Amino acid sequence: MPRSVIIGGTGLIGRATARRLLAAGWEVDLTGRDPAHLPADVAADGARFVAAERDDPAQLAAALGDGADLLVDCICYTADDAALLLPMLGEAGSTVMISSKAVYADAAGHHTNSDTAPRFDGPIRETQPTMAPGGGDHMSREGYGANKVAAEQVLLDSGHPVTVVRPSKIHGAGAARAREWMFVKRVLDRRPAVFLAHRGAGVDHTTAAANIAALIEVVAAKPGRRILNSADPDAPSALEIARTIARQLGHRWDEVLLDDDADQALGRHPWEAPHPIVLDMTAAIDLGYTPAGDYAATVAEEVEWLVAVASGAEAGALPGADDDFFGPLLDYTAEDRYLAAVAGGGGVR
Repeated sequence: MPRSVIIGGTGLIGRATARRLLAAGWEVDLTGRDPAHLPADVAADGARFVAAERDDPAQLAAALGDGADLLVDCICYTADDAALLLPMLGEAGSTVMISSKAVYADAAGHHTNSDTAPRFDGPIRETQPTMAPGGGDHMSREGYGANKVAAEQVLLDSGHPVTVVRPSKIHGAGAARAREWMFVKRVLDRRPAVFLAHRGAGVDHTTAAANIAALIEVVAAKPGRRILNSADPDAPSALEIARTIARQLGHRWDEVLLDDDADQALGRHPWEAPHPIVLDMTAAIDLGYTPAGDYAATVAEEVEWLVAVASGAEAGALPGADDDFFGPLLDYTAEDRYLAAVAGGGGVR
């Protein structure tokens, strides 16, 4: 039985990967801080929780034990994080580091966290230039991608078979920040309309955790030193995402598709991108990767999970309207004011 160790395994990507590997007959160990975060179904299928802090080299080494066929690091953010893995790489048949599409930069040096939105020439391949490697606060807008690049380089320069995986907007059941909540909550609140800035045309490629897991399984069987994008086989626009979720929940609403000169407080969403951001998946497909499903097929589980948590049928916490992230996306007061003005003949666009 092949063995895998997933660092940060109780999070979204780790859970999906564990489920995929367990179904394929793997032994799976997942590290984390709290065993309560290990989903019951994953534990029931045989996964083992190993308490380990990400910044404790002794605990990481103990988790790896005598070695593993696959080592996956879901929470490697900095060069220092990557350096802690170096002594372990020789004991792993194949290693995967989860990076991010945030590392990519356009011809002007703009990236997805820049004040100026990037403009890529087309689907982004792994050969696209990246930000310069850097340090500092890896949770800051400028620091996130720069730190990821630095971590990538440490691991790729090791000489070991390390695959860097660069996903985009990740979705799946159990997400700490489930972006789709902005539409699910509207359905649950029976909102009569959905507002979308820029007519809902924004495209920022989605990545199902299940599709990341499918790619990791391929990499496990074909160790190598490489970089691979990870994204859904389709790249839905914000409008298509809204329609998918409404359809899955059997809800109908009016679509208020706002022009570029509309009130900036209306229609904001997490997939805003004035220029399309789409990842090229050719390299992964050439390696033998087959996606678990398209966006609609893979997001269904997350939608069901969000509804279950909201109803109390499943344990979990959901963000409120005052949440710093979701609050501006769920401004019902501004929307009602707009709808009242239109109904009253105010001519609001």
